[in-house]
Amino acid sequence: MQVTDKAYQEHRVFAELQQYMKFYEHLATSVFSFATLGTKAIGNIDTYVYSSIQGTIDSIKTILLAGRINDAYALLRKYYDSTIINVYSNLYLHDNFSIENFVVQKITNWLQGKETLPEYRVMSRYIKASPTLKPITAVFGVDDRYKHLRERCNDHTHYNFFRHAMLNDDRVHIKDRDWWLDRFSEDARDIFIQHIGYIFYLNDHYMMSSDHLDALECGMEPEEDSQYWVAPFIQEVFDEVITPRRPDVTYEIKMHSAMQLS
Repeated sequence: MQVTDKAYQEHRVFAELQQYMKFYEHLATSVFSFATLGTKAIGNIDTYVYSSIQGTIDSIKTILLAGRINDAYALLRKYYDSTIINVYSNLYLHDNFSIENFVVQKITNWLQGKETLPEYRVMSRYIKASPTLKPITAVFGVDDRYKHLRERCNDHTHYNFFRHAMLNDDRVHIKDRDWWLDRFSEDARDIFIQHIGYIFYLNDHYMMSSDHLDALECGMEPEEDSQYWVAPFIQEVFDEVITPRRPDVTYEIKMHSAMQLS
């Protein structure tokens, strides 16, 4: 299979990556008004994280279109890392912010460039050991998909097998290139679902539609229970991406939240 083939250029993975990009773009805008408690930031630090992730996915799409599946996997690992950083920083603030500890120093130092966050394994263990996230972590740990996904990303990043080098040469005819696109599609989707699942389980207010705040800003009385309405773009991604692949994730979020997620 050549990367110039119509079947390659029109593979579903490119539309899916575009959908993830648009989602993170909308999410970055919608969460800005929620101040990040425990830091000195004026707005929400996640706004900038989600914009950065959007850029990473755009880079993945561009490189993948050029036929460099191996490089795309290296960036997929970067995307994976950024989601773990995002979940870890939100969880750490959740665990440590209080009236007595109004500024959480570890995250504040990271924001100010004075301290790095722990390595991936430390952050991952912290997330998995969290009592707060225990129910949703149990759902994500129901099989070994994330272990194998991480291994694939590392194999591509470090050229652990010669075939991974071949997948970066768009001039070579590779009969299973379409299989790798299918595999990449599944891996990107699983990272996306894990990230959104953890974040919305931890910060269910991130799902809120703008109706409630818009009414308050206009000096109007918000409609009853409008603070529990879910933004249309978020409901759409559950309907089209998360629930069809992982109904168990959607179920766990709904059981934990008062938000009116369908």
